[in-house]
Amino acid sequence: MRPQRFTQEEANALLPRLSDILLQIQESKVKHDQLQEKAAEYAQRMSSNGHVIEKELNETRQELEQAATALNSLIERVRELGCEVKDIDQGLVDFRTVREGREVYLCWKLGEPDVRWWHELETGFAGRRPLGSDA
Repeated sequence: MRPQRFTQEEANALLPRLSDILLQIQESKVKHDQLQEKAAEYAQRMSSNGHVIEKELNETRQELEQAATALNSLIERVRELGCEVKDIDQGLVDFRTVREGREVYLCWKLGEPDVRWWHELETGFAGRRPLGSDA
């Protein structure tokens, strides 16, 4: 399947919806990371003192699996919109577009008022340039 391509206006139109989803993704990731740490702590404690906390470890692992499923589902919602989540913590999203005859990304970060940046497919966030600049 060929990736969807966006104009700057189309990308900007998605930002309110994307902002909501990205905030949910970030919250879900925090929960996932906390559960992962908790499971690691329980596993460490269990290895040193036997089966005392086996039930807690198993429950935490189940919660962790549910959190991972929820996180992946939210990321999939962004993909279904045709966008690509590049960094959850920063809230980075890329939109494929055509600029000067070649495929590049429009680049947006959660908290920015609109899409004002672009970069080559290979350069990522570090290679962002303002949309007014030439290639």
